[in-house]
Formats: sequence, C-alpha cells, structure tokens
Amino acid sequence: MWLENRNVLITGGSRGIGRATALCLAAHRPAHIAIGYVLDHDAARRTVADLEALGVSASAHCADVSQEDALAGMFEQVGRLCPTLDVFIGNAARASFGPLLDVSPRAWQRMMDLNARAFLLGAQHAAALMPEGGRILAVSSLGSRFYTRDYGALGAAKAALESLVRYLAVELAPRGIHVNAVCGGFVDTDSTRLHPDFTGISAAIAARTPAARVGQPEDIAQVLAFLCTADSDWMRGQTLVADGGFSLSLG
Repeated sequence: MWLENRNVLITGGSRGIGRATALCLAAHRPAHIAIGYVLDHDAARRTVADLEALGVSASAHCADVSQEDALAGMFEQVGRLCPTLDVFIGNAARASFGPLLDVSPRAWQRMMDLNARAFLLGAQHAAALMPEGGRILAVSSLGSRFYTRDYGALGAAKAALESLVRYLAVELAPRGIHVNAVCGGFVDTDSTRLHPDFTGISAAIAARTPAARVGQPEDIAQVLAFLCTADSDWMRGQTLVADGGFSLSLG
C-alpha cells in the first residue's frame, strides 16, 4: 500500500469529490490527510471528524486558493504538520455558468485563478515538499474538450489545467514525481447543482451514458485513489476520463 504512512493534501476537500477522495484514501492508511476549504467550516469539521473516526490523522485549512498569499499560507501550515508532502490533489474549483459573450474580465480572471493558476502555484509549493515518488493530481471535466452550454469559461480553465499536467509531468519526471489528472465528466456535486438546468442536463446525460446514470463523487475518488498507488507508476502526464462512457458518443 504505497500511501501507508504518507501525507496528503486535497484542496476543495470538505465536500463533493474532494471529501469523497479523502475518505477513499483513508482506507490506504496514510499518516495524515490535510484538506483545504474556503467557505463551509462545518463541512470541513465533519470531514476531519470522519477521517479521524477511520483512524487517520487529519486537519482542515481555510484558504482561498485563488489568493497567492492564502495558498502559500496553507502549504506552510501543512509543512509544519508534516515532514514531507507525498500527494497533492488540486480539486478546488468554483463554477460560474453563462455564455462567453457575457463573461466579464473579472469573472474570467477569477475562473482562471481558481482553477489553472491555483493548480500551477499549488504544484510549485507541493513539489518543494515532495520526496521522490510523490503524486500531483488535478481534477478536470469534459467541458475542457467538448462544448457544454454555458460552460465556456470553466471549460477553458480546465483545458489550461490539463495542459499544465502534461508540462509538469515532463518537468518533474527527473525527480520521480508523477503528475496526472482525472476528467470526471458530469458529476453530481454542489457546484454542478448551481447550473440553472441541472435537472434537465442530468436526465439528458444519464440517457446518453452507457452506465445509465450521472457520476457521483465516489466514482472520481476511486480513480484518483488509483493514481495514488504504485499500480499507476507508468502513468505520466495523462488525463484519465471517468465518465461512465458518456464521451464515447461525442466523437
């Protein structure tokens, strides 16, 4: 079990995919799981309590990862708690839906800061704490490569994130650090439920998905967990699509 007695940091770790991933990784007996979050203090406390109930040391760190100083502060806190950081999962995101022609410069910058920029800076901080064999993982979505109505800004940010994964994988390979991503398709989370037509989109996607349902956070968590094991050692710079087969019909 590669993760046993190793340390993990997951941004956006108090809810949705981040929380599911933390709970999934707990089964691998890591030494410590740190979760980053920004708004929901109660959810963060519940996640820490649930991890501790599973026998894993855990901590929560409130930080808006779109803010450079806050992001750096979170890594400083984790560095004081943990002698090394073995896994960094950049999962924090915030959705904003609407046509690209209506996106303001401020909203565009915010989207890029919360996704691509936060992942890049997070990877830089994580790599400074990582021994050989470390894992840096990102969470993407199908909007990075296929058109999804009212998803253009986030889709562009996720596309940038996937490109960063490829470049970082090559640059960090000499240090034995693995960089990969998971593209989750449409997943039922608090963020996707903000879409004005969540119910209609969910039904349409489920009807076109071979698995006959939309994704759940646990579906993505299990793939992220795989990328944290020694079984994934040959994976470098890849974005694994986990969408129940939905994208098979998109060409």
